Amino acid sequence: MKAFFAKIVALGPAGVFFLALLDSTGIPLPGGVDALLVVLANKAPSTGYLCAALATLGSLIGSLILFRIARLGGERYLERVASGPRGIRFRNWFDRYGLVTVFVPCISVIPMPLKAFVACAGVLGIRPLPFALTILAARIPRYFFLAWLGQQMGANAPAWIKAHTIHFALGLAALGLVLLLLLRFIRGANAPSVPAGTAR
Repeated sequence: MKAFFAKIVALGPAGVFFLALLDSTGIPLPGGVDALLVVLANKAPSTGYLCAALATLGSLIGSLILFRIARLGGERYLERVASGPRGIRFRNWFDRYGLVTVFVPCISVIPMPLKAFVACAGVLGIRPLPFALTILAARIPRYFFLAWLGQQMGANAPAWIKAHTIHFALGLAALGLVLLLLLRFIRGANAPSVPAGTAR
């Protein structure tokens, strides 16, 4: 794995794109894109934001590939990806909270499950454009923040992130709560009104 990572580092910005593409298609590379982005932003600060942009593009394309595979595979694919008690729980969360379940793990620098939620979005009829916009809204701040962190702190960035895990967790919890309240408000605003005098 170290040899593979070294080869990707040697590719520079193109390596970030390639790794983000693989990671978002469902190939397990926990923390790989984040670590590579930090390393390259520190190694060549002038290319840090280019790396962030390419990581975002690679992640978007990879996520859309997985989304499309799930759409074509249907319920059978979803059963394979999100099976067992944990998978069923993920599906129930998606049914209840929709694309919020994609946005939160996408923006988090703390590893969180994402593949099952992308599969749910593909199989359960979410339109590609809202899905793509959700990925971009999460990945852009995440990857540009990591590029900035790599430029500023370099090799110390992973330790800094680990030391502030509780702060990131609290921030994600607060963000998730805001999004859920917003979702509830939108659903309430769009609910059909009951005419006055209608029997219940």
